[in-house]
Amino acid sequence: MKIIMLGPPGAGKGTQAQLLVEKFGLPQISTGDLLRGALADGTDLGNKAKGYMNSGQLVPDDLIISLIQERISRPDCEGGYILDGFPRTIEQAEAMEATDKIDVVLNIVVDTDVLMGRLMGRRTCRGCNAVFNITGRPPKVEGVCDLCGGELYQREDDNEETVTKRLDTYNDLTAPLIGFYRGKGILKDVKTGKEIPETFGNVLIALGH
Repeated sequence: MKIIMLGPPGAGKGTQAQLLVEKFGLPQISTGDLLRGALADGTDLGNKAKGYMNSGQLVPDDLIISLIQERISRPDCEGGYILDGFPRTIEQAEAMEATDKIDVVLNIVVDTDVLMGRLMGRRTCRGCNAVFNITGRPPKVEGVCDLCGGELYQREDDNEETVTKRLDTYNDLTAPLIGFYRGKGILKDVKTGKEIPETFGNVLIALGH
């Protein structure tokens, strides 16, 4: 089962992908993780990407595609995988289509006002980097991490202006993928529930499980 997770920032794609990992044993593939791993390992692709990242430029599609191709060629992907955060554009989707056949695209659907509340309500631990949310997953004690007791803070990029820009970027670049994959007949809309398990239940229904 080869799955792509689609949805705006704050939709909970990563959380739902992790639940799929636990249930089906599929590897979760994130371009961010791939880039960080390639940089840390000093691979040829990592070194090429480093030059772009150090100069503040976006890593070109061909490098990202090469990273994805290398990752999905590994033995643990023989039974399928979950792509989280890729593709982001139609061009990337077309390149992915030429690389491998995707079985299903899960489009996490969530209201904009809910997204704004989630993103602006996010709090991160200064000690262990655990993430909480005052609207959905609040800490037991306000301002204190449940895991390590560290101080929770709001990241600078979790303010209304930055969150609005992130959503605008998604709508401009990534939202067109919804129509692209719907036209292929492999897109399934997944409505978010009030709680994470409810959303995951909708994910499993979309997958026919």
